[in-house]
Amino acid sequence: MIIIAVSSQKGGVGKTTLSINLAHSFARSGRRTLLVDGDPQGSVGLSLTRQSRNLTGFYDFLGDTSLSVERLVVPTRLATLALVAAGQGSSYEVAAGGYGSSQQRVSEFFQRVAGLEYEICVVDTAAGFFGITAEVLAASNGVLIAQQAEPLGIRSVPKMLESLTRMRAVNPRLRVLGVVLTMVQANLPESRDAAQALRSILPEGMVLRTVVPRDDLFIRASARGLPVGAMEDGAAALGNFERMRAELDAKLAGSYQEGIA
Repeated sequence: MIIIAVSSQKGGVGKTTLSINLAHSFARSGRRTLLVDGDPQGSVGLSLTRQSRNLTGFYDFLGDTSLSVERLVVPTRLATLALVAAGQGSSYEVAAGGYGSSQQRVSEFFQRVAGLEYEICVVDTAAGFFGITAEVLAASNGVLIAQQAEPLGIRSVPKMLESLTRMRAVNPRLRVLGVVLTMVQANLPESRDAAQALRSILPEGMVLRTVVPRDDLFIRASARGLPVGAMEDGAAALGNFERMRAELDAKLAGSYQEGIA
C-alpha cells in the first residue's frame, strides 16, 4: 500500500480540497483507495458527509486500543473509495506529548489498513510538521505539499522543504512528491508571479505542472458533499485532477525503481 500524506505549513491553503479530489481520482482509476481525515478539524468528513461528527475515526483509534480499523471505514458512492473520519476524538491535542507520543498507534493504524488490501491511502494532515502530522509522515511513502499561490507563502517554502528533509532521516522511505500550487488565479498578476517565483527557486520537477485554480465549483461541491469531479459541471475539474494523478503515478513509479517507497 502507498501512503500519501497531503500536508501544508499553514492552514487555509486548499489542502483538504486537494486530498478529497486526489483520492477520488485514484479511486476512479480503479485502485482501492482510502481517504483518511488526519486533521482534528475534521474537514474531509465535513466536506463529504454531514454525519461525520458522529463517526468513530482516526483520532479515536489513537486513544482506544480496543477499536478495529474495520469499524472506522465508511464506504462512499464510488465502490473503490472509502473514508476514515477524524472521529469523536478529533479534539486531540495535535502537539500533545511531542513527536513520538502516538507513533506506535499511528503505525498500527496503517499496518491494519494495509491488511484491508487498499492500494492507496491519502491522508489529509493537520497544518504544520509536528505532532500527529510528523508521526503520519514517519509512516508515509510520499508527501504532497499544498501551497497557495500568493507571495508571502512562497517565501517560506524552502524552509518547509528543509524540515521535510530532516524528516527523511526518521523515515528514509519518505519522498517529497512535489508542491501543488493551489487557489491559483490566472487572471491575477500577483498569483501568476508567485507561481513563477516558486518554480524558479525550486528544482525542476519539484512543483507539479498541474495546479488547483480558485473556483466556486469547489465550494458548491463541498456544500453537496461531493468531489468536484462528481458534479454535473465538473468535467474540467475532473480532468485536472486526473492529470495531477498521472504526474504522481510517474513519480511513485520512479520511487519504486529507486527502492525508496
